Amino acid sequence: MVNKVLFCATVDYHFKAFHLPILKWFKEKGWEVHIAASGEMELPYVDQKYNIPIQRSPFQTKNITAFQELKEVINKNDYKIIHCHTPMGGVLTRLAAKQTRKNGTKVFYTAHGFHFCKGSPVMNWLLYYPIEKGLARYTDCLITINEEDYNLAISHRFRANDIEHVHGVGVDTNRFKPIDKEDRRDRRERFGYKDDDFLMFYAAEFNKNKNQQFLIKALAKIKESIPNARLLLAGEGLLQDSCKKLASELGVDHMVDFLGYRNDIGYILPMCDVAVASSLREGLPVNIMEAMACGLPVVAIKNRGHIQLVKNNENGFIVNSEEKELFSRKLMELGTNKELCNTLGKNSVRMVKQFSLLTVSMELHSIYSRYMLRETDETKDKYNRAYI
Repeated sequence: MVNKVLFCATVDYHFKAFHLPILKWFKEKGWEVHIAASGEMELPYVDQKYNIPIQRSPFQTKNITAFQELKEVINKNDYKIIHCHTPMGGVLTRLAAKQTRKNGTKVFYTAHGFHFCKGSPVMNWLLYYPIEKGLARYTDCLITINEEDYNLAISHRFRANDIEHVHGVGVDTNRFKPIDKEDRRDRRERFGYKDDDFLMFYAAEFNKNKNQQFLIKALAKIKESIPNARLLLAGEGLLQDSCKKLASELGVDHMVDFLGYRNDIGYILPMCDVAVASSLREGLPVNIMEAMACGLPVVAIKNRGHIQLVKNNENGFIVNSEEKELFSRKLMELGTNKELCNTLGKNSVRMVKQFSLLTVSMELHSIYSRYMLRETDETKDKYNRAYI
């Protein structure tokens, strides 16, 4: 009988964005790969796909239907491994898999950044902490992607059978990499930028957590000293219009480019000078890893994800969220010192290697392989006991 593995998340795009190498690995091992998530996207390396109406908000009644459908899928398939991602994908899947775990199915859950962490709202701790801690008992392997979450799960005695730490979801260093000066100049010309423009880049949804207003205010503080500065903001969201209004009020609307949704980040990043990051909370941000792989220094607000990637005076600067003046000064420092910019950027390329797709894939392969070996040993023990 062919072994089956089920991957679950809130939306199917999650797998296209982050997990295709793992799907491929299971296929190459001869496993049958199933996906359960909201959406109708076609994905490679997938034998069976279930469109389950999982909603991001825990208060959506559609999640009741999603739970019932997910439980039916799990009960009718003899999965050896179920691996769930995203908060609601993790909640519904682990609840739906409670019975099948008793039959030997191993349930993995990757926490892409707990909603509760140092500095997060009290409501997050009241709502999400008891849910995650309670569901840990239905988890064979809890995988964390940053050290703070790993230490929290250990110190708070989350009752998962195993707690592991991997270096994020991996960045494709073949796609995201530095370019030469001529290519950089050509790309800038295509976008209407000059060779000596100081380009700062940030890709994120426009919402309260991503905090783009902070960057616009920082730009306003350096507009006189670095008139050739340009802030490139990729993404969409509810707060985009208010950010445009703020840029206009501060007299920097001509220095901010709202790029909208982009599927060419890998083309844009290498032509920029600095990556900036203003989010208040992050698990382990892929956008920063991509920027580092392209050879950019980073100026970022301090949070558990950013401090895993950015080291002061080594590949950039970490600044507290209330230190607006210091953030602006660090941008000034990079904007007026090309040699420093280049040095920190080279360090970014070196430091991001531990977060590469290859490294993370090997870490996950090791975890899966240990469980597969355990399964084989348990099967042998059962056989031997029956024979005796």
